[in-house]
Amino acid sequence: MSTGEVDFYELLGVARDADAATLKSSYRKKAMKYHPDRNPGDADSEAQFKMINAAYEVLKDPQKRAAYDRYGHAAFQNGGPGAGGQDFSDLGDIFETIFGSAFGGGAGGGRARPRRGADLRYDMQITLDDAFHGKSTQIEVEVSTACETCTGTGAEPGTSRRRCELCHGAGKVRAKQGFFVIERPCPNCHGAGEVLEAPCKDCRGEGRVDTPQSLEVEIPAGVDNGTRIRMSGRGEAGPRGAPAGDLYIFVHVKKHDVFEREGTALFTQVPISFTSAALGDTIEIPGLDGQIHAIDIPAGIQSGKQLRKRGAGMPVLQGRGRGDMVVEVMVETPTRLSSRQKEILCEFRETETGEECPESRGFLNKIKDVFGV
Repeated sequence: MSTGEVDFYELLGVARDADAATLKSSYRKKAMKYHPDRNPGDADSEAQFKMINAAYEVLKDPQKRAAYDRYGHAAFQNGGPGAGGQDFSDLGDIFETIFGSAFGGGAGGGRARPRRGADLRYDMQITLDDAFHGKSTQIEVEVSTACETCTGTGAEPGTSRRRCELCHGAGKVRAKQGFFVIERPCPNCHGAGEVLEAPCKDCRGEGRVDTPQSLEVEIPAGVDNGTRIRMSGRGEAGPRGAPAGDLYIFVHVKKHDVFEREGTALFTQVPISFTSAALGDTIEIPGLDGQIHAIDIPAGIQSGKQLRKRGAGMPVLQGRGRGDMVVEVMVETPTRLSSRQKEILCEFRETETGEECPESRGFLNKIKDVFGV
């Protein structure tokens, strides 16, 4: 049975909208089930194993998968009609024009270059204190690394690569279509020009295996929510000795109980008594730097007024200095008064002339002018 007769998604037992993790998980299970080492002498299992690998090789690559979803197996075959009788004999050249080396080489010809390993993403949650001070932390990630058994070559120890018999080492094959000669990546060696004498049993010829790794990550002071930290060469190893991709760490800062951050500024709301608002006062706010910051409250301050403490905010990422701490004052009206306090307030009210609260007086005058009361 050829791979052209079987749907790749059905072969791997996944839906057509399956994500990369689902594809990988299903592929591992299928490959383990039909691996030649588990089924010695079983030709059907060996054929199934090869088809599973071919299917995963296409679907794990976003560009190849997009081509397969659109054109099916005709996207990767030498000639032959596609669905509906349309001639797809020139698809190899079309894919080269659109996707470049993703399908085995560019317009310059020659062997396909080894594909770089995939980039990986890791989401990390930190506190606002961590973002203020910076931190060094360990993370655990599972990545594809070079196989130790074959040192990343994909070949069983004691064996090597040999020249591809189909393309004679060129990495490309040619097919005549009418008056034209169409050149495509070799389907046997996938454009490498070489094939393995015996694939490594531990990595199945990929030259890489999935292994958990512990990595130390430096979080710089001043890092903000959504910041991306790049660790070069810490992504997946490339197949058969190709360069590794990168690891990208996306930082997510947890919500703080006191402060809200906006850039390098730290915002907080502070309730004060109406006497402090009327007479003026000084309040003390603990900062993320461990210092106590004194904020002077001017007499007659109103609710919603913002006071600024210079240099008491967040550090500037990879720079010098710090932002500000911004305190929004909320005047609290007392709800529990003693008899004496009520008596004092009554005496105060009797002495009011209206000049003490000009905004209230101005509003009352506006009401009189509008409604004539």
